[in-house]
Amino acid sequence: MDFKKELINWYSIHKRELPWRETENPYYIWLSEIILQQTQVKQGLPYYIAFVKQYPTVFDLANASEESVLKLWQGLGYYSRARNLYTTAKHIAFNLNGQFPNNYKDLLKLKGVGDYTASAIASIAFNEVAAVVDGNVYRVLARYFGIDTAINSTTGIKAFKALASTLIDTQQPATYNQAIMEFGAKQCKPKNPDCMVCPIKNGCVALQKSLVDSLPVKLKKTKVTTKYFNFLVCVDKNNNALFEKRQNKGIWQNLYQFPLVESEKSLNTDEFHLLNLENTVLEYTDFDYALYNEIDKVHKLSHQHLYTKFWIVEIDELPKTAISINNLEKYPAPVLISDFINEFNFSSL
Repeated sequence: MDFKKELINWYSIHKRELPWRETENPYYIWLSEIILQQTQVKQGLPYYIAFVKQYPTVFDLANASEESVLKLWQGLGYYSRARNLYTTAKHIAFNLNGQFPNNYKDLLKLKGVGDYTASAIASIAFNEVAAVVDGNVYRVLARYFGIDTAINSTTGIKAFKALASTLIDTQQPATYNQAIMEFGAKQCKPKNPDCMVCPIKNGCVALQKSLVDSLPVKLKKTKVTTKYFNFLVCVDKNNNALFEKRQNKGIWQNLYQFPLVESEKSLNTDEFHLLNLENTVLEYTDFDYALYNEIDKVHKLSHQHLYTKFWIVEIDELPKTAISINNLEKYPAPVLISDFINEFNFSSL
């Protein structure tokens, strides 16, 4: 069985029509690959279309403000991708005169670009023979060849990359790479793949040995931690609110939020006094407060679960840095905060 030929034939029939497959422009391909890191196509597609519309060239993206880029990215998660996207756009526009590196080795030097992304851009935009290995490719190779080495181990990462490099079609690397990724996404799916209609089933070790459900093997994830967040929604008589930009490094860096105080447990209305208000605007000020949600809003991230309470705090006057409640939605914010702003009736205060 000709593995690569079967995949390419399958792809020619079953591939999805996607806008980034209709171009060899490295800017569009890079943009799509960054958006699709840890994101499914159906979720990423609207963001890709929005970015292309608002920033049709790398110069447009580079000349934007970071806040506007983060705002357009809002809801897609893993915000470091957006920050890296913006940094790299400025580098390419201003240091490289708008010209993307045209090979795997130099693409790998760009911020936010790892082995997979560099391989994808190099092969699709510049037809370089650079094998891609993403989650879909790991799954196809592990099942077809019956490999039980953990895909997220150092040994596994090297072994699968080496194997993928021996299989790639050197005459049409772009087509092959997209074919194997699409095959993993649509045919060799994580759960309940229809193996009976698979064009490479006769050579699949996992199917022959009933290992489809157990491959690929992945080491257990890092332990998920639990945190208790208390957002102080401070609003004054002039309808201004405190809305702060997160300066510290982390998943929400440079996004906006209401003043945050962490606690050791989930607090109820009578336990507001347990919050440490030191170094907050409330430390030496009179105010009234009410708990907006008795039941925690749970926000699950890859490595932590946030149990969140919103406290509505009414105060006579806030610092000049406060923002009109009518303008809050203009600022880039985590989905957790954005959803609250859309949900809460500020006019009721």
